[in-house]
Amino acid sequence: MWFAAAPKAPPPSQKHIHSFWYYLRFVETVQLIECPRDAWQGLAPFIPTEVKVQYLSALLRVGFHTIDAGSFVSPKAVPQMRDTKEVLDALPWQDYPETGLLVIVVNQKGLEAAVAHPAVRYVGYPLSVSETFQQQNARQSIAEGEAFVSRLVETCQHAQKVPVVYLSMGFGNPYGEPYSVQMVIEMGGRLAEKGVPILSLADTVGIATPDEVYATTAAVLQAIPSVKWGVHLHAAPQDMYAKIEAAWSAGVRRFDSALGGYGGCPFAGVPLVSNIRTETLLSFLREKGALPPLNESALTEAQSLLPLAFAQ
Repeated sequence: MWFAAAPKAPPPSQKHIHSFWYYLRFVETVQLIECPRDAWQGLAPFIPTEVKVQYLSALLRVGFHTIDAGSFVSPKAVPQMRDTKEVLDALPWQDYPETGLLVIVVNQKGLEAAVAHPAVRYVGYPLSVSETFQQQNARQSIAEGEAFVSRLVETCQHAQKVPVVYLSMGFGNPYGEPYSVQMVIEMGGRLAEKGVPILSLADTVGIATPDEVYATTAAVLQAIPSVKWGVHLHAAPQDMYAKIEAAWSAGVRRFDSALGGYGGCPFAGVPLVSNIRTETLLSFLREKGALPPLNESALTEAQSLLPLAFAQ
């Protein structure tokens, strides 16, 4: 299924909130992407496969739109993800058709493994706006990465999977390299022309201010309305709510987050900055009257497993 960008909602007056039209048009379009893969990948102690399966199975019962469950990448580069196939093999994904599983790939070998697995619905690829980070994260140039996206789209279409491209360093970079919102728009435009249906702006090292989150997301939504835009934000605890609010106000309705705020990118060469806490995101959406239906008891169960799932 291919997605169009969600329209920006009018101010949610009391009349709108109780309107069935408002619910269908704006509330139901919120997509929650839970990201244990991003939370796990930087941990040095190996999390046992059976623990990952237990935690992901609990997340499946919650009712998230998508779960970022693993990655088909080099086990030397990301040892924590070396058991992704075994984890996917053990998950009861068929029982939860409302939730799609996403995996990350960075090369042709990983792409072929991803599309071959029946549990995978979404195949994600990180393409950096920063040349330095593109080399560090994917061992490719940006030009090589964009060429890979063409193969990603074609392969996913043939396999009936959905490609998702993350624009890493989408709000700037810590390397002093050139960056502008126009660069993001131009890259996003090229990817949209290739047929990418979902683009997610990643604040990879958590350097964006709320104002920058708003300005960038508002600009890309206006410039490229043909794709579904999301955000994958990192932030210090005190900044999480403001960044969520900024993206929401700009019209974003697709949010990546991680229970407990675990995670951060280990390949950027700078200290890890946490993922947005799912708990903070859910609180924000509840205040807006925009929280999608979730299994609260399953959510509580998943939270109870955090000390086990992220033991260090």
